[in-house]
Amino acid sequence: MKEVGPVISAIAAATENNVIGKGNQLLWHLPDDFKFFKKVTLGFPVIMGRKTFESMGKALPERKNLVVTSNQNFKAKDCMIFQNLEEALSYAKSIEKNEIFIIGGGEIYRQSMPVLQRIYLTRIHVELEGDTYFPEIDPKVFKLTQKFLHPKDEKHKYAFTFEIYDKLSD
Repeated sequence: MKEVGPVISAIAAATENNVIGKGNQLLWHLPDDFKFFKKVTLGFPVIMGRKTFESMGKALPERKNLVVTSNQNFKAKDCMIFQNLEEALSYAKSIEKNEIFIIGGGEIYRQSMPVLQRIYLTRIHVELEGDTYFPEIDPKVFKLTQKFLHPKDEKHKYAFTFEIYDKLSD
């Protein structure tokens, strides 16, 4: 029998060559992508690694912030701290929301790929150099189910596409 519970999703922005950041920072400023991220994740638990949390500087409002770190002394205001992704996911499932979001960084995305059911990916139409990457999306595992192009404009240096991938049935 298939396990019923919240959908486990990742949400990320990545360039054509899968770069998601460099030096613990984003390499772009795309206001409409930030709005999309907020709209999709608001009210849901978000799971992130310590470096992602530190790059944001504070907990995201109106979301349960779960930070994964091996540093047992790490503390962060308005966040719950977990030693590994499994513990964070287990806690997030107990919150009784219909979706849980993995929001970064590269290592947390990599670890979560086997359990993801959906991926919200903002594909930024540029190749940049970085040190943190989003994992390759395997077309044998995930199917692109929706996409919306956002052109480059005065507020957005790069064109990008909002893509939603859903896990294929087992």
